[in-house]
Parts: sequence; structure tokens; C-alpha cells
Amino acid sequence: MPTLTHVALHVPNLEASIAFFRRYCGMEVFHERPGKGSRIVWMAEPGREREFIFVIMPGGQPRTEQPGDYGHLGFAVASREEVDAIAERARADGCLLWEPRDEAFPVGYYCGVRDPSGQYVEFSYGQPLGPGAQDLPSPE
Repeated sequence: MPTLTHVALHVPNLEASIAFFRRYCGMEVFHERPGKGSRIVWMAEPGREREFIFVIMPGGQPRTEQPGDYGHLGFAVASREEVDAIAERARADGCLLWEPRDEAFPVGYYCGVRDPSGQYVEFSYGQPLGPGAQDLPSPE
């Protein structure tokens, strides 16, 4: 059975993307090598380097969402207060997409942020994934 291990992203500004994923997602660069005219970096949440990573490479085009496109990366946090803190930081940084909102299970409480590449990133609490999921009902 295959296991999802990574997502590879081409980004227009490698340094800005590294800074974003550090600031908002708590990810760190744990491997880098020359490539794509610059370097290729592997980022992960500390302690999860062997579970799931982002491979980030320069040379991408800014992403522009089309009307009705809700494609995004999703990160779970441990509380509603963490969602609110991320939204406050993103509002101050000028990259908040969706104010925190509550939706019925299994969606939960979430906000949306735009990364430097234009990618949408969701931060949620109360979904049956990630921190606290073991305390929630199954989505079936």
C-alpha cells in the first residue's frame, strides 16, 4: 500500500517560501542540495522528517486561484486560540484570506492564509485529523 511522503512545490521566491513555512507552519529546513539553478530544500515539522515533508524548489510561477477554486494545503492546530493567533498574524502581514470561521463537523474552526507563491493554506482545529483528532467523533 503506498504512503504519502511528500509534496513538491515550485515557488517563485524560495527564501520567501522558506520564511513563510517557518513562521506560519513551524516547519524547518532539514536538507538542502544544489538544483533548479539555485537549491532544493526539504522542510518538515520537527520530529516528522521521516513521515511527511515539503520539497521546495525555485522556478515556479505565482499561483492565481480561479473563481470557485478552493485548492489548499491544510494544517491542523491544537486549539481555536491557535487559529485566532495565526489569523491575527496573517492580518498584520497582509496575507489573511479567510477570517476564522466555524463550520459543522468535520470541517471545524479554520482560517485561510495566502503564502508568498499565492498558494492557499488553511489552519484548522476540530477536524478529525491532526492534534486532538482522537477526541472527536469519526466523520462517517
